[in-house]
Amino acid sequence: MSEPARKRGGRRARGTSGAAAPAIVPYITRQIPVYELVSEEGLAIIERNADTILQEVGIDFRYPLALDLFRKAGADVRDERVRFPAGMCREIIQASAPSTFEQNARNPARNVTIGGNNTVFAPVYGPPFVRDLDRGRRYAVIEDFRNFVKLAYMLPSLHHSGGTVCEPTDLPVNKRHFDMVYSHIRYSDKPFMGSVTHPERAEDSVAMCRILFGEEFVDQNCVLVNLINANSPMVFDDTMLGACEVYARNNQASVISPFILAGAMSPVTAAGTLAQVLAEAMAGMAFTQLVRPGSPVIFGTFASSISMQSGAPTFGTPEPAIVLNGAAALARRLGVPFRSGGSLCGSKIPDAQAAYESAQTLLPTIHAGVNFVLHAAGWLEGGLASSYEKLIMDADQLGMMQVYSQGIDLSENGQAMDAVREVGPGAHFLGCAHTQENFMNAFYRSTIADNNSFEQWESEGMKDAVMRANTIWKRLLDNYEAPPLDPAIDEALQAFITKRKGEFADMNY
Repeated sequence: MSEPARKRGGRRARGTSGAAAPAIVPYITRQIPVYELVSEEGLAIIERNADTILQEVGIDFRYPLALDLFRKAGADVRDERVRFPAGMCREIIQASAPSTFEQNARNPARNVTIGGNNTVFAPVYGPPFVRDLDRGRRYAVIEDFRNFVKLAYMLPSLHHSGGTVCEPTDLPVNKRHFDMVYSHIRYSDKPFMGSVTHPERAEDSVAMCRILFGEEFVDQNCVLVNLINANSPMVFDDTMLGACEVYARNNQASVISPFILAGAMSPVTAAGTLAQVLAEAMAGMAFTQLVRPGSPVIFGTFASSISMQSGAPTFGTPEPAIVLNGAAALARRLGVPFRSGGSLCGSKIPDAQAAYESAQTLLPTIHAGVNFVLHAAGWLEGGLASSYEKLIMDADQLGMMQVYSQGIDLSENGQAMDAVREVGPGAHFLGCAHTQENFMNAFYRSTIADNNSFEQWESEGMKDAVMRANTIWKRLLDNYEAPPLDPAIDEALQAFITKRKGEFADMNY
């Protein structure tokens, strides 16, 4: 298909989703202030310590292009170790990295703005296993991947389709990215993420977006967000940097995210961990700006503590929440969007532990003002499993956070003085005009909670939250209708995938 045809088709592909599409809530714009746990003095100390790490200890970049770019920019490069003059990384980032940017979806009504007072919820990312109430824990396959994409599309509280919502282990490792990216394009019209497991797979992700959106559009606009993890402590490997270079060169967004299990991959203290996180993130973000100044980038962190008895990661504990909050403040001072948080837990099933730990991660996420929230729904077993039921349970909590983040309504209707005057002392508000006008939307209605009497709950089968979630996800999939995709675009995507898959043998590494 010719380039003009691709461009026209890409514009058609970004059409509306039709009458059957789920409600559109593109993202949250928070109306409540952020809550900062670290003082200005404390943040300045952490920033100085991060500069000390960058200047004295350095960061290993196992990628020749990065070494060459940093050397030309004035860093001290010896073998793979890069040491940065004080303030160098900050200056590079602040000179060109955008403080906010828009990621385009094929349905423009679902475009998301990342940064500022905005919060974007994306589903779980990366698990090799899936779990549901009927079949238990098992290796994920491409059918599960498609199901999670469809469910994320159907759930209004998820604003983003995500990336590796689970790892489809029934497909070759070196080819499964085609089916994953295609699933996001075909079964949803929300924004999505590309592959980062090899630079060629990143190139394939960009190429598929060129077919969808048009080459010129992709070059000038962000259509992909991608997760680039540092190999903490203080190392970036060639796989991640190769993928990062592809995305930055093509003006696509990278989340530069140190992956921290404090006590193993960073110091046991919050201040020490924050200094290391900031140093790693700034070094990675500076690389993106040297590849292509102005390319969108997100300061990310995934920080957990570990059990000092077993070494296992722990979630929902106070220390990671403090690190999350401090890192969010550091990102604001740097002037870039921030990614962290989610609905994290170490529980093996969607039980009380899963609920408590997820809540203890999600509330700090909102209070800290996180802009891009990966793992917002569906995470189980420390990230080893994507759970169908927990996806539904978490999405219900995300809907509550959307209401919470809007704060108090101080409009004339919100003040409700007419209701107070009408009812007066000793009566009730159930029948007054204000209540009648507002009752449909007065309070958030949980899709999971049972608030009926004991007798009614008993007569209806004594279902717990997991059982109710099981019913909901099945009903959603039964009612799913794919958003329209221009047949010419679909044909071109499938032809590209078939051609590329035929160019190399299957491998499982």
